[in-house]
Amino acid sequence: MHEPGPVAILSAVALVAAISAAIAWLLRRARLRRRARRRADPARDYAIRTDWQRSTGTVNYSSFVYFDVDRDGRYGVADRPMAGIMVRLFDEQGGLLAAARTNNGGFANFAMSTSSADAAIRSPGAYRFAVSVPPGWRAPSANETQLQHFRAAPGSPAGLLSQDLPGPVGLAPARSLAGRLAQGSTATLSVMAKGEVLESRTPAPGSTFRLDLADEADMMVAAGGGLDRRLALSPYPTDLGLLSPHAMESDTALRVVGFDDVTGRGFRKIPCGHAGLDWRNLNAMAQDYTKGSEGYVNGNVSGDHVAYTSSGYSAEFSREIPFGFHSVLLSAAWLKAEGEVALIESWLGDKLIASDEVVLSALTPLHYAPMLRHVTRVRLSTKHCWQMVLDDLVLLG
Repeated sequence: MHEPGPVAILSAVALVAAISAAIAWLLRRARLRRRARRRADPARDYAIRTDWQRSTGTVNYSSFVYFDVDRDGRYGVADRPMAGIMVRLFDEQGGLLAAARTNNGGFANFAMSTSSADAAIRSPGAYRFAVSVPPGWRAPSANETQLQHFRAAPGSPAGLLSQDLPGPVGLAPARSLAGRLAQGSTATLSVMAKGEVLESRTPAPGSTFRLDLADEADMMVAAGGGLDRRLALSPYPTDLGLLSPHAMESDTALRVVGFDDVTGRGFRKIPCGHAGLDWRNLNAMAQDYTKGSEGYVNGNVSGDHVAYTSSGYSAEFSREIPFGFHSVLLSAAWLKAEGEVALIESWLGDKLIASDEVVLSALTPLHYAPMLRHVTRVRLSTKHCWQMVLDDLVLLG
């Protein structure tokens, strides 16, 4: 038997491809003609639907994830949608069907349709939605894995319905208190809750320290060695930097500098004079101005705007008259920069009085609280030149 040669095989493949393309073109032309006839008939402009047996649409079926600020397991007014959280979809046999990260609104979307071959959910059955909890985090809502049963629903947009959408999944990071003691310095650190001491520790001189915080912890007190200070604990991990005798008084009246009043629009370079300071290489931006920017969403704790270091270059805020630098919330702008190291340098005139390195996350802000009494310039930079996000800068003066 004569075997076809390579040229004959290629010709046959090309012929099949041409026929397939021609059929697809003819079908598309037929659909367009039918659509044109429908649109040419004024009686169809507002027609009441009578045939409810077909479903030709696609609907996003969503899993919602939020930052559980108050850690009560319930999505409330204090909580915020989380971006960049991975959610996986499994079938009844445990096979992975799709995976999606939550968008800037906190939704991981999975296409549902009985007519689209590209949809993740295409037929009745039981589907499992699993939220990937970041390492060191927990889900106070206790529902990071949820099972949803779908039934056929002819006439609905996608042809499928479940009894309900998955319930909101709340996530919260482990809280900790970190810092450093200079050589020759001693201080006792106490963690408190409603005025009661939960834990006390006296780190060795010249050491770094890290304390895990209970959910109820609301105050840190340092005493001794001229390092006395108090700090109301935030919902986020906290780093005090190097404890120094330059700390401000505990009863000092503070002001919070936000970035919502820099602009009512999506983006603006922060002008000198904002909050009475000079600014260099810092922009104010709405949290959802940039698509897929997890840290701009998760690092936003008040209002709609955050500040960030322009293009990842070093940035500064300063003033000739000394002011107090109490604290700021810092985040990495992107999940691709998870673990980026930030350097914060504080100056009084020409004298460097504090220099701290802290690790950033795009999932949660870090509460950096040096509580310095007098500075004239604060310089912010990152080791690998990724953007750093700032919110709720707390100052004295």
